[in-house]
Amino acid sequence: MSDFEKSASPTDAELSHDSSNPPTVTNEKVKWYRSTFYNALILGVCNFLAPGIWGAMNSLGGGGEEEPYLVNAANALTFGLMVVSCFLSSVVVRFIGIKWTLIVGTMGYAPYAAGLYVNNRFGQEWLVILGAALCGISAGVFWMAEAAIALSYPEPYNQGRFLGFWLSFRVGGQILGGAISLGINAKRATTGSVSYTVYIIFIVLQALGPFAGFLLNKPSQVQRKDGIPVKLQVTNSVGYELKAMVKLFISRKFLFIVPFICQAVYTEAVMFSYEGLWFSVRARALGSFLSGIIALTIGNLLGAFLDTKSISLKTRTRAAFFFVVGWQGMCWIWATVNTTEFNKTNPAYDWLDPGFGKAFALFLFWVAGFQLNYMYLFFLVGNLADEQEEIVRIAGLLRGTESAAQAVSYGLSSISIMAAVGNPYLNFGLWGIALVPSWFVVKQIGHAFGDKKVERETRALRDVSHNE
Repeated sequence: MSDFEKSASPTDAELSHDSSNPPTVTNEKVKWYRSTFYNALILGVCNFLAPGIWGAMNSLGGGGEEEPYLVNAANALTFGLMVVSCFLSSVVVRFIGIKWTLIVGTMGYAPYAAGLYVNNRFGQEWLVILGAALCGISAGVFWMAEAAIALSYPEPYNQGRFLGFWLSFRVGGQILGGAISLGINAKRATTGSVSYTVYIIFIVLQALGPFAGFLLNKPSQVQRKDGIPVKLQVTNSVGYELKAMVKLFISRKFLFIVPFICQAVYTEAVMFSYEGLWFSVRARALGSFLSGIIALTIGNLLGAFLDTKSISLKTRTRAAFFFVVGWQGMCWIWATVNTTEFNKTNPAYDWLDPGFGKAFALFLFWVAGFQLNYMYLFFLVGNLADEQEEIVRIAGLLRGTESAAQAVSYGLSSISIMAAVGNPYLNFGLWGIALVPSWFVVKQIGHAFGDKKVERETRALRDVSHNE
C-alpha cells in the first residue's frame, strides 16, 4: 500500500473549526478501482499521455525543432484558444459531465504532435498551426477538468499527496520523452532538430489519451475513506455560470493571485527557449530527462509537506509560499546573468564543453521551480473555493489565466531578441510584481479564510447524515 493510501484520517477538530458538534468521520472500506488513489492514477495517466507528452516535446527546446520560433508562435495560438475554452469549460461540464469533459479534452493533443512530425520531416508548416489550434480548443477543457477532479476527489488529508502524485505524471512524460530522444540522438553533439522518429512515438502515445480517460470513475462512483460522496457537477443555466465566472474572477481573493499565476506559467516558454537556443540536441534531451526526475522528486516532497497535520494550515501555506518564491528569485538572478552573457557570446553548449555545467544547471533548477510553483497554485486555489460548484469555476479561471499568460509568453518568444534575453528580464519583473498581492491572499489561508476544503467536506458530510 502506498503512502498516499496510508494517510491517517483527520480528527473531528480538523473537519470543523466553527462547530461544537462536527460530523463523525468514518474509515470506510473502499474498492481499489473506486478509490481516490485509483482515480489519481488514471488522472495521472491521462496527464502523462496528453500535456505530459506535449511537455516532453517542448522540453526538447522549441518542440525539438532546429529553431524555436515557429513552435513558439504555434504555442501562442494554442494558449490563446485555451483562454476561451477554459472560460467556457463549466458550461461544457453542465452538458456532458466532468468525465466526458476530460475525455474530449485529450483529443486535440495528437494532431499537435502530428504537425511537428510533418514539419520536422517534410518542412510543411500548415499542420503545425492547425494542430496547435485543435490542441488549444480541447486542452482548455482538459486542463479545467483535471484540475477540478484533483481538487474534489481526494480526502482533505490526502490533498497534497494527490496533487504531487498526479502532477508527477506530467513530468513523467517529460522524462520519457527525454529518454527516448536521448537514446536516438545520443551521438548528436551539434545543434539542430531531433529525429522525426521521436514524433511518431509521441503521436501514438497521445492518441491513447481518450482511451485512458474512459477508465476514470464518475464522481458518483468514487469511494472515499471518509465516506463523503464526491459531488462535482454543474446544474445552473449557461447564463448563470458565465456571470458566476466573471464575478469570481473580479473577486479580491482571485484577482490578487492573478499576477502570481501569470509569473509562474510565463516561465515555461522562457526556460524551453533557453534550452532550445543554447544547447546541442543531445544536451537538450538530457535536460528534458534529468529535469523531469528532479521536478518529480521535489514536487512529491512538497505534497507530503502540505499534508503534514502536525503543522497548522497557516504555517504550511506560508512556509511553502516563501520557499517557492525564494527558489524562483534565485533562478531569475541566475537567468539574468546567463542570458545577458549568452546574448553576446551566442554559445551552443554540448555536455563536453567548458561552461556547460553553469548553463545547464539553471535549466534543471528552473524546471524544478516551475513544478513547485505549479503545484502550490493548485493547493492555493483549493483553499479559496467556498462551494463544490465553485471548484469547477475556479479551476477554469486558474487554467484560463495560465493560458493567457502562456499565450503572451510563447508569442513574445517567437521574436528572437525576446526569446534570447527579453523574456527572462520580463519574467523577473513579473515575479517581483506578484509578491505583494499574492501575499495578501496567502496570509489569510488558515486564518481569515479558514480551511475551505475541510469546510466544503464538512457540509457534504452533514448533507449525507441528514439524508440518512
